[in-house]
Amino acid sequence: MTLTSNIRKLYAFSFLKMALFPMAIITLFWKDHIGLSLSEILLLQAIFSLATLLMEYPSGYLSDRLGYRLTLSLASLLGIAGWSWYTVAGSFAGVLGAEILLGISYAFISGADSALLFETLKADGQEEHYARYDGRMTGYAQFGEAAGAIFAGTLYAFAPLTPFFLQIAVWGLAFVLTRTLQEPPHLRQGAPAAGLSEAIQISRHALLENHRLRYGIALAGLLGLASFIPVWLIQPAMQLNAVPLAWFGPVWAGANLTVALFSLLSHRLSFHLGHRGMIILCLCLVVVGYAGLGLVESVWGFVFYYLLTAMRGLQGPLLRHHLQKESRPGTRASILSLKSLVFRLLFVASSPLVGRLADSQGLSTTFLVLAAAFALVLLPFAILFLRSQTTPPATVND
Repeated sequence: MTLTSNIRKLYAFSFLKMALFPMAIITLFWKDHIGLSLSEILLLQAIFSLATLLMEYPSGYLSDRLGYRLTLSLASLLGIAGWSWYTVAGSFAGVLGAEILLGISYAFISGADSALLFETLKADGQEEHYARYDGRMTGYAQFGEAAGAIFAGTLYAFAPLTPFFLQIAVWGLAFVLTRTLQEPPHLRQGAPAAGLSEAIQISRHALLENHRLRYGIALAGLLGLASFIPVWLIQPAMQLNAVPLAWFGPVWAGANLTVALFSLLSHRLSFHLGHRGMIILCLCLVVVGYAGLGLVESVWGFVFYYLLTAMRGLQGPLLRHHLQKESRPGTRASILSLKSLVFRLLFVASSPLVGRLADSQGLSTTFLVLAAAFALVLLPFAILFLRSQTTPPATVND
């Protein structure tokens, strides 16, 4: 078994971790089967994000110290437990228990798979090609979610719990796969002992000392938030616009295929457009996507959601590559987990407000408010990020 096989296995793991059979119908399941309101749904996701947030940086730090394979295996076991809990949940509290387990699971994945990819490429002397491989890994993840979504509406109509039982089997396969991953030799030769002071130093370096990391993390968190909020609003919006239930799976699959396509194109477009052009394109896609969802109330209005998923595909490999390059050896999963932590903090702070706005003012008004809000917030952080690329970091990386 060689390190090169890690890349193929990480592609397969990315496919499995995102082959989420329930996702295309999960909001309908919460509304119609459990009886949750939109406010409760977004509160639920805020708590999910809080659970992920509390474990986000510790899990990334432990990944760097204890090994990426062990961390990904633990994440798979937690995934099995979380989706199993869903099969017996019948109330907000029951769903909350499942979501907390899944939140911790995804916290352990966060950064570990990307860091293992980077370290594998580094061991083979190919780290400069990271963005290309990261885009492919994201592509496989979105193909996985598309595959899980394509028949989700039909499965849900047949029996609401069928997608959840299939999900348990998927995570079982993911666990078997993670046990065959290989740690690069330079990571097996004795990592430093874990310590709170070192963890604090890594976060201080990323958030205070290195302005390239600081603004990269901030911009990635905001763009991630812009693509994540509509995940929980698009299904009720489609329901209001009389989109047939049988379309929900294919529409969700189309959204994930859009992410996959633009993830694969990200490094090529970045070569032609540069950082400035890519960031401007992402900002335009956010504003036009939200504005379109707010203004077009028809059965085909969901196509504006695809602009947001295209943005998600473009920015992911671009900004992860930036963070990987700026990170010091032995801290890469920690830095990526800090990025996810910032994203989760933003979601925890904003999602309950978005849910209340949607329940009181309607989805169209909510989408228009979000278009204006993201336009105002993203622009200054985009400028700061681009300016940081033209000046050296405050401290020198290894």
